[in-house]
Amino acid sequence: MRFLCVSDIHGHADELKDVIEASKAQFSWDKLICCGDLLFPGPKPLETWKILIEHQALVTQGLVDRAISELEPERIKPKDKAEEARLNQLFDLHEQLGELIVMRLGKLPITARLSLENGDEMVVVHGSPADPTESFSPELSEEEMNALIGDDPADIIVCGGSHVAFDWAVGDTRIVNVGSVGEAPGGGYSAYTVIETTPLGISVEQLTI
Repeated sequence: MRFLCVSDIHGHADELKDVIEASKAQFSWDKLICCGDLLFPGPKPLETWKILIEHQALVTQGLVDRAISELEPERIKPKDKAEEARLNQLFDLHEQLGELIVMRLGKLPITARLSLENGDEMVVVHGSPADPTESFSPELSEEEMNALIGDDPADIIVCGGSHVAFDWAVGDTRIVNVGSVGEAPGGGYSAYTVIETTPLGISVEQLTI
């Protein structure tokens, strides 16, 4: 199996389309995986959702996705102009998506697990197995990363959240942060990861466009 793995699209549908087209030009893949934070605050949330549905993506819930589904904009009172502008974005988002999609965001799974051909298990999560709200990032020590792995038995963790792509081994666990499609650090590029699994093992390639 070959997985095209993305995360943190944040409503940047054009960048997601570019990643999909670039990856298809390089190789074929079997499944699109997205590690959450799908639609906000970028310019094309509904189009982003439609692309993920069209490709039958395996999607886990990010923090922003959960917030969209739980927040009631009409109950929020902004404290300043910046909060008012963000609240207006949220009103517009709810109007674009409609009640059904907002509800579906709230029902996205926190984690997904896949059994691989070589007997390993892959877990997909926005943040980390021990705490979906806390992301793996390059600044963390091995001890801190182990705490975020917790007792999870997965051999490979595919995640997002920090917007920084990396592929590290921590003990017997491989952590692959796939970076960000829509809000990569510094901007001007989109990150994505291709994971190929075979009975002999796993290969990971991290790419940008």
